[in-house]
Amino acid sequence: MQIWVDADACPRVIKEIIFKAATRTKTQVTLVANQLISTPPSPFIKSIRVPAGFDVADNYIVQHLCANDLVITADIPLAAETIDNHALALNPRGELYTKENIRQRLSMRDFMETLRSSGVATDGPKPLSQQDRQSFANQLDRLLAQVKR
Repeated sequence: MQIWVDADACPRVIKEIIFKAATRTKTQVTLVANQLISTPPSPFIKSIRVPAGFDVADNYIVQHLCANDLVITADIPLAAETIDNHALALNPRGELYTKENIRQRLSMRDFMETLRSSGVATDGPKPLSQQDRQSFANQLDRLLAQVKR
């Protein structure tokens, strides 16, 4: 398993959890972003800078991931493509996207986008809580432990 991180919008605290897990489990991590992302010195962690543009980082990840890889993203369309490619998708709040829940998440995303485009003010995502961070770390550990068995 390789971990791919949709790094442009990934919170720093989540990246730090990923870096620690990668080093501890010797798992390859690739951060993909359209800006320079600093990473700690490690043979297991690298960063790829892609050109700016709509979905360029997402497309890079989809083109390079393999079945059973893990993608860390809050981007629901990227998560759906990841699942369609037989890989795993985990959001920074610790929710594992699955075949069972991704279509509902896409529908809700599209509905909210329709509301926003018609002028309805909607709240953005709530701030990342300590519980979200713990949930993410626990889910990441579970996934990595399954692979290492």
